[in-house]
Amino acid sequence: MSQNRTAARTPVTGVQKMTPSEAFVETLVANGVTDMFGIMGSAFMDAMDIFAPAGIRLIPVVHEQGAGHMADGYARVSGRHGVVIGQNGPGISNCVTAIAAAYWAHSPVVIVTPETGTMGMGLGGFQEANQLPMFQEFTRYQGHVNNPRRMAEYTARCFDRAVSEMGPTQLNIPRDYFYGTIECEIPKPMRVERGAGGENSLNAAAELLASAKFPVILAGGGVVMGDAVEECKVLAERLGAPVVTGYLRNDAFPANHPLWAGPLGYQGSKAAMKLIAKADVVLALGSRMGPFGTLPQHGLDYWPKNAKIIQVEADHTNLGLVKKITVGIHADAKAAAKALAARLQGKQLACDATKAERAKDIAAEKAAWEKELDEWTHERDPFSLDMIEEAKHEEGRWLHPRQVLRELEKAMPAHAMVSTDIGNINSVANSYLRFNEPRSFLAPMSFGNCGYALPTVIGAKVAAPERPAIAYAGDGAWGMSMMETMTCVRHNIPVTAVVFHNRQWGAEKKNQVDFYNRRFVAGELDNQSFAGIAKAMGAEGIVVDKLENVGSALKKAVDMQMNQGKTCIVEIMCTRELGDPFRRDALSKPVRFLEKYKDYV
Repeated sequence: MSQNRTAARTPVTGVQKMTPSEAFVETLVANGVTDMFGIMGSAFMDAMDIFAPAGIRLIPVVHEQGAGHMADGYARVSGRHGVVIGQNGPGISNCVTAIAAAYWAHSPVVIVTPETGTMGMGLGGFQEANQLPMFQEFTRYQGHVNNPRRMAEYTARCFDRAVSEMGPTQLNIPRDYFYGTIECEIPKPMRVERGAGGENSLNAAAELLASAKFPVILAGGGVVMGDAVEECKVLAERLGAPVVTGYLRNDAFPANHPLWAGPLGYQGSKAAMKLIAKADVVLALGSRMGPFGTLPQHGLDYWPKNAKIIQVEADHTNLGLVKKITVGIHADAKAAAKALAARLQGKQLACDATKAERAKDIAAEKAAWEKELDEWTHERDPFSLDMIEEAKHEEGRWLHPRQVLRELEKAMPAHAMVSTDIGNINSVANSYLRFNEPRSFLAPMSFGNCGYALPTVIGAKVAAPERPAIAYAGDGAWGMSMMETMTCVRHNIPVTAVVFHNRQWGAEKKNQVDFYNRRFVAGELDNQSFAGIAKAMGAEGIVVDKLENVGSALKKAVDMQMNQGKTCIVEIMCTRELGDPFRRDALSKPVRFLEKYKDYV
């Protein structure tokens, strides 16, 4: 029997007699929940039975990890809560990886974890698990309903804390606590308003910026989450400062702005790196300056050693955590940027005299980087050259990844949302993905898990159905999530996925090239046709083996998505060329002592 969603969106008010299930659902309504992701289960069936009349859609997925990623994508694009729910025990444990990724993306995801009934706890019953410790490291708050009468209270608190703490929260509910009769009042959502920071720290920061001769702004995730792009733009224009973006935060500043310089970190922009290297003052706006996002890259140890650092962070525990800072401002990125701009208004700044010269410098560095990208048609290390020769004997069908990424960049539709998986080609894509509006780029951040891109962009599409949704994945990572294509088909959530088919686990194989003398272990992939599998699941599939067809294939797939409501998988046959090693910071040449291993160095 199909469920019909109704427009019953006004939560009840005042003290009312109700069941705990009703209290739970009414609190979801009070927090504006219209969509949830998960797999149905007996543990929460009483509440699930009344989702539809409350105007809540439960979107069934293929695997619960996918549900967690969908909630993450939904939250990151909408700015509202993403909600995931599942069966107690294995259904919940399947979500751990996705919640960890959401944690490092600072996404306000609420995971609802029904658990074994209170009378069976500790007896080793069916699907029993201690579910709070599983998520302890990856949640900002854990609420455990310890009495049915407190159902609405704990539910509301989890939603409030997900926003105030900027990260996932867990609502743990014994399955027998959905039943019974209680009296309660549905709490109204409580949202904490963040300020611009302390007067002393703002004044000190303004003085530093006023005296800076080459200021640079590092725009991080806080600019996106705090809707601070316009305020960041005003501040950058006043200073004439180049704006670099944090690692995988490519949508924190519009790429069509003359002060945009591109992302830092792995496979980032050389222009951004060369410009920040010249800084005497860096304003890190909404960025924790994480260690992986500031690593040397392209042979450049670019982080300025003597620059004074101003860090604006909504989470005070991140202030000075990674980089030594001169001024720390505990504040909302939007409010702080506005306050700093006001303090600089009408002042004579040291950087004013060199504004025109700096603008030329920014333009020149960007032009040089674009020229290098145009000419960087294939990777240059000996292993990649071997693979190019191999490709010549394979009927010329394999395409160079960098050329493919450039063509995809050219064909990218306006207002697109792009999610990238982890892996070698996806990481190289960081050099080519540019956005002109926030909430457009979704990546697994520093957790770096495979199987992320497709389910995350599905959640993004649910949040913003009017926008093109595109996932990038390598063939290894694609194997972990491609079954969610069925979710798209079953529930009419059309997206586009680009699969880079190079028949290997590229990122790790590159480490075997650079550090282990090309002793390849477990890195090869013998794949079937991903386009064929897509068609078997009810989607469309396109195979691309000519460079001139890359852009048209993406455009055709996006047209199917936007105008025909169809999901399409674009399978691109790529060479085995590999970019820089992913974990140069964590590997070194091997040392062997036992005689039988002496040749393995």
